[in-house]
Amino acid sequence: MGFEGRFTVEKLNLDQLNTFVQVVRQGSFSAAGDVLGLTQPAVSLQIRQLEQRLQVRLLERVAKRVRPTSSGEVLLEHVGRINTAVDDALRAMADHAQEIAGAITVGTGATACIHLLPPLLRELKQAYPLLNIGVRTGNTDDMVKAVEENRLDIALVTLPASGRNLQLTPLLQDEFVAIFPAEDPNAPTLFTPQTLGALPWVAFEAGSSTRRLIDAWFLSAGVKATPVMELGSIEAIKEMVAAGLGYSIVPRMALSGARGNPLTPTLERTLAMALRQDKPLNRALQKVIAGLNGFKK
Repeated sequence: MGFEGRFTVEKLNLDQLNTFVQVVRQGSFSAAGDVLGLTQPAVSLQIRQLEQRLQVRLLERVAKRVRPTSSGEVLLEHVGRINTAVDDALRAMADHAQEIAGAITVGTGATACIHLLPPLLRELKQAYPLLNIGVRTGNTDDMVKAVEENRLDIALVTLPASGRNLQLTPLLQDEFVAIFPAEDPNAPTLFTPQTLGALPWVAFEAGSSTRRLIDAWFLSAGVKATPVMELGSIEAIKEMVAAGLGYSIVPRMALSGARGNPLTPTLERTLAMALRQDKPLNRALQKVIAGLNGFKK
């Protein structure tokens, strides 16, 4: 067989190699598809095409788990070196770029989007006019999944959080406070789970990381608080409280300097930066990371 009839490195498909690696890591085609955002048939097709290209069998099923064959083990060693070479090439090109440019997508919760990020985004835009930063809002679980699947470049999330192939860097502590309507005669003098549990509570929507932290604060004191409203917007919560429809527990950063009542015992959340461990750090992303690290206290 001549040179033209044989497979060569430049003919290898990097997406297929990445899919192969994920199948080995996850132990199944369906789990790899979840990580990659692909259907199981799409994963199977990529593996089949790669095996046809290389003319060897790469995977086998052992005890209900997919494992690499001896040929697959050899390919895994080469894939590591291939990915390193690709990352080195990307970094080299970024270093030669004359301008900080490109598109970076940041995920964050609605509160941080309104009260924390705007000054940073303004500074980055003024310093690097060609840098385009998009922002997506959502809850921590959704943002962690989006970072894992590379639909977000980086995210600001509330701990605790976890994910596969994910690096979490704590940035800052944000205290929770109780807010009441102005001159509310029902406002207690001590803001404990017991004193607040019997009052009308305007809460964050169920399932959010913020709501889970507040629920745990009540339950740690043996109090099961039942909200009269559950809202997804911090601004909507503040408006409902101002209208005299109840009190709420919110992050202090959401008050923009307004007065809040400290809780007893105290309750805080930790905001952290979520990034894929294998994410190539081009110059644009490095500037965003440096800006987020500026929140550390």
